[in-house]
Amino acid sequence: MTEGVVDKIRAAGGELYAIVSEPQRLADDAKSEWGLNFETVGDPHQEIAEQCKDRGWLELFINEQTSFITNTDDRLSHPKGYFQPGVLGIDSNKRILYRWRSVPTRANIGGAAERPTATYVYQKVSESLEQTANDKDALLDDKPELDSKGRPFPVFVALLLANGWFIRPVPFLLTNSKLSALQRIKRAARRIPIFLAVWIAAFLILPVNWVATAAIAYGIWLTPIVVMIYRGLQHKSEPVKIESSG
Repeated sequence: MTEGVVDKIRAAGGELYAIVSEPQRLADDAKSEWGLNFETVGDPHQEIAEQCKDRGWLELFINEQTSFITNTDDRLSHPKGYFQPGVLGIDSNKRILYRWRSVPTRANIGGAAERPTATYVYQKVSESLEQTANDKDALLDDKPELDSKGRPFPVFVALLLANGWFIRPVPFLLTNSKLSALQRIKRAARRIPIFLAVWIAAFLILPVNWVATAAIAYGIWLTPIVVMIYRGLQHKSEPVKIESSG
């Protein structure tokens, strides 16, 4: 919206929709919280996603390992897991103008980071629309201009723990805070050096064997948590290109 892409789409006679794998009430909450000026549609049973797959438009990756998220907030519901991000642009004749899907890897935090920028997608859609003599569908874009980069896994785990005051990992969900995800990430990042400073001070002030024992115990307690997060991050190989059906 801030880049004016929504207005440009509407000026060209199109419309924009956000489809999420959450219930409609949470889709409505997201629209209100983020001040979106386009419709957000809840698709927890993945009916729309299945339609797109069946028609050969776009097949999204699905993550069925949702316990880490749903255990954090019982208002979340993923009866079939949650689908990873994707972008699909079609015209009135059902020609594919643009399509992209996130390939979840541990490098992009299991699909939580790295999205095509709105301006880039609009440019690609515009280029397809200009090709009036071409009735072929756009191929899957596997090298878009991205809006962010993933974080190394150790940094990601540290941020989750910091968000839970180093007692338990807490994901940066819309439902569990009034702050935006970016604000909470910055807040969590500020806690990490403080946490490290406390451990350093403890080694300097208290008997070393006491602190070392506490550090080992904390590490033992932390290990299964790290393993759980690692296994919960969906990791897939590179996508197979979807060939044109036009």
